[in-house]
Amino acid sequence: MNPLTSQFWIGIGVAVLCGGIVGLERQIRGKAAGIRTNILICLGTSIFVQLGVTFAGPQTDPTRVLGQVAVGIGFLGAGVIIAREGLVKGVTTAAVIWVLAGIGAIVGFGNFAAAIVLAIVTVGILSGIELLEKGVRWLRSGEHEREDEG
Repeated sequence: MNPLTSQFWIGIGVAVLCGGIVGLERQIRGKAAGIRTNILICLGTSIFVQLGVTFAGPQTDPTRVLGQVAVGIGFLGAGVIIAREGLVKGVTTAAVIWVLAGIGAIVGFGNFAAAIVLAIVTVGILSGIELLEKGVRWLRSGEHEREDEG
């Protein structure tokens, strides 16, 4: 992790871009974790993974950082899940946080193209399923029922 190299700044830029792509979709939908939160999750994960890679040696395993990130990000995701009036809210946001950590890890390992593709796929899933829910009535039943319909 040398901030004097272009690779360092490209990694920072890709993490910010990926978090921003997903975060914009979440912000537009008025979700709890918006642009800033999503960028910081992706950036933070990429920093921790890059630190693990940087300090790897014969007695260390840089992939152990992944396990610690997974546990830590799970606590962050759990913090956005709430139960209100018998309904559980925030599960999708928690899942998005989990995916962003994965994307950040990919950035940390230097696979920038895959990270960008996965950020776009994530937004495609979030938007595409919403369109599908609007078109297929039985997908909107139960806890997925829209407030304006019930």
